[in-house]
Amino acid sequence: MNNKKETERAELHRSIWQIANQLRGSVDGWDFKQYVLGMLFYRFISENLTKYINDTEPNDDFDYANISDEQAEYGRGDTVKEKGFYILPSELFVNVVKKARNDPNLNETISKVFKNIENSAHGTESENDIKGLFDDFNVNSNKLGNTVEQRNKKLTDLLESIADLKLGNYSDNTIDAFGDAYEYLMTMYASNAGKSGGEFFTPQEVSELLAEITTVGKKEVNKVYDPCCGSGSLLLKFAKVLGRDNVRQGFYGQEINITTFNLCRINMFLHDINYEKFDIAHGDTLTTPKHWDDEPFDAIVSNPPYSINWEGDANPILINDPRFSPAGVLAPKSKADLAFTMHMLSWLSTSGTAAIVEFPGVLYRGGAEQKIRKYLIDNNYIDTVIQLPPDLFFGTTIATCVIILKKSKKDNKTLFIDASAEFVRGSAKNTLSEENRKKILNAYIAREDVEHFAKLVDNSAIAENDYNIAVSSYVEQKDTRKVVNIDELNKKIAEIIARQQVLRASIDQIVGEIEGN
Repeated sequence: MNNKKETERAELHRSIWQIANQLRGSVDGWDFKQYVLGMLFYRFISENLTKYINDTEPNDDFDYANISDEQAEYGRGDTVKEKGFYILPSELFVNVVKKARNDPNLNETISKVFKNIENSAHGTESENDIKGLFDDFNVNSNKLGNTVEQRNKKLTDLLESIADLKLGNYSDNTIDAFGDAYEYLMTMYASNAGKSGGEFFTPQEVSELLAEITTVGKKEVNKVYDPCCGSGSLLLKFAKVLGRDNVRQGFYGQEINITTFNLCRINMFLHDINYEKFDIAHGDTLTTPKHWDDEPFDAIVSNPPYSINWEGDANPILINDPRFSPAGVLAPKSKADLAFTMHMLSWLSTSGTAAIVEFPGVLYRGGAEQKIRKYLIDNNYIDTVIQLPPDLFFGTTIATCVIILKKSKKDNKTLFIDASAEFVRGSAKNTLSEENRKKILNAYIAREDVEHFAKLVDNSAIAENDYNIAVSSYVEQKDTRKVVNIDELNKKIAEIIARQQVLRASIDQIVGEIEGN
């Protein structure tokens, strides 16, 4: 099955790559992803809804895609309650594709279909989960062409290309083709976009490691949370590691970038997480967090933006905010890293675990950051610090680290893991292999010293070291220098000098003979 699965996946990736390149034309890759992902999403929810309705019908010959819109209206209310949205048969992906080539108003047709899908949730519980999902899919954009005809041709090509993708049955979890196609597209666009696109995309193998770390010893959790959720790849790894149903109350996140916020909600649907199982909010987590009523969380994972500006002590309200006030000081205005860390600690349940990708400077910088580290160490909240290899992430080559927080530790120590050499070189970036991931995870679980790799340190020793928690301060690097025997080396040097003298004498003799002639 595995080989078949990998072959299918490779074929799917090749097809997606071709679509992205053939259809892009004048549209910048990162901008064009909205069109490819939007159309992929449209196909997914059409097939998802059709299968759901067909499965509820006792008649085997029934096919929702073939009935009239009038007949379909009867089931609207119940279906919206269950699925969160509704699509009339004539507006299903499969039926729009069939007519696309002969539809002179295709751009208007698609625009109307997308509006109708969003409006189907209006006034219902799912309204906020569906609202604005197609906002970035502008059918009248000049990026698609200068004339309506050109735009419609591009839209037809896009519809037909997405229709041709071999995605199998969306509910086949072993392949998870829609979710996999989405992740492949995001990886592809992020790697091509550099910082502009990759800064909010966490590589899959890093996401998997963080999800595994936060669920060690657990078969299920109540809720998972990411305060800077980007396109949702970190949150969705819990569905893979634990199984969707073992995240009992669902997936929570907040994202400041509106386009990425839409992509995250689309990603939830594409991984078949139903609307009532996720709550993704839009806004600035540090100043206007949206999930006060939902905290605390069992598992928190995040890759916040590195050392960005925030209001800090310029906003007098923040020092009294219960998330930040316990440390007695706010993170610097030019470095919000530890503000995100304090926010996550505050919303972590007593038995929970948080794993946060951090900029390395937070481990050793002085000033307010040192005072926050003092608070974290003195209260025994830092469980582990992992040094990651360089060049893992899109948009930066720096070697990041992971800080793992816990509120109920069994010891008064901090584990340091030096995983800086745990990587394989890919074509453009370093990646964590399964072997690398397992080595890091096993060291984290064992919580004991491993020469040149892991060190369990008393918090009192960290206090004596001015609360510096850089891994290199505690884990001794392997000495890769060769031991040199000085007597042997001197003997070799003497031999080289002797040979040089013989050569010089020979050269002098040859030169003398030439000059004599």
